[in-house]
Amino acid sequence: MADQIKNNAPDEEEEDIITLEFDDGTAVDCVIFGVFEVKDKEYIALEPLDDSEDIYIYGYKDIDDDSFEIIDIDDEDEFNKAAAELDAIMAEMDEDDED
Repeated sequence: MADQIKNNAPDEEEEDIITLEFDDGTAVDCVIFGVFEVKDKEYIALEPLDDSEDIYIYGYKDIDDDSFEIIDIDDEDEFNKAAAELDAIMAEMDEDDED
């Protein structure tokens, strides 16, 4: 289990905005919630700016210091493992906030 989510934003006041474009033509602006690891694979969690409580999870691959690639997770088992890890990390963050 990952100990924490690493935030790639250089400054907490500046949020990196990513626009996800879906096959149906819709687009959603998201902020990077964080990057985390499960069994030597990295994933990115994106939080939409539309006031929903959704979190999108994708595979994550660093290309260089200034760019990265997000990758669809086609395998349901892999997605469930990544989602479970994110849930565990968020629960741990909630516990830390209560202290």
